[in-house]
Amino acid sequence: MTQEILIALMTFSFVSSITPGPNNLMLMASGANFGLRRTIPHMLGISLGHAFMVTMVGVILLQVFVTYPVLNTILKVLSVGYMVWLAWKIANAVPPEAKSVTGSPFTFMQAAAFQWVNPKAWFMAITAITNYAPQENGVWVGALTVAAVFAATNLPSVSVWAWLGVQVRRLLRTPRRLRSFNITMAVLLLLSLYPVLTH
Repeated sequence: MTQEILIALMTFSFVSSITPGPNNLMLMASGANFGLRRTIPHMLGISLGHAFMVTMVGVILLQVFVTYPVLNTILKVLSVGYMVWLAWKIANAVPPEAKSVTGSPFTFMQAAAFQWVNPKAWFMAITAITNYAPQENGVWVGALTVAAVFAATNLPSVSVWAWLGVQVRRLLRTPRRLRSFNITMAVLLLLSLYPVLTH
């Protein structure tokens, strides 16, 4: 991999990781509801789960999707359905009569598994593999190189969103404010599906 390609990949990885999307909106909601410490497994699950996904996309899934394009459509439908359910869960994290937050933050495995139904994660993985993976040393080396760059840039990026959620938490001292925040996060999560539904 040339230095120019590496810089381009790092830039793409950073920008796509830190901009709003399902992972970051959920981390912000988790930081606001559960605090930074309880959100750490969620952050690690996103970063390492996405790195694993990038590797598998590079090695296997792109060829599968080329051979069987209907699988891509099926995955898209499942992704949208799951994210609608997640939006509902976020919106209802604090019932109007509640005195404290209900539910629990994502575990490491839940966050890692979520990458497979996250449309933005798929876009990031496929774009990075098709545009930046070095081909000269084989498929595995190319996929692992891209995955390593993502892992290195993704964790600091998503941590910013969890930290922002913790800062917002100070403003959400009442159940009504927290409920309003969660509903807003749920609506934004649904809006993040717009590119998937229109392409």
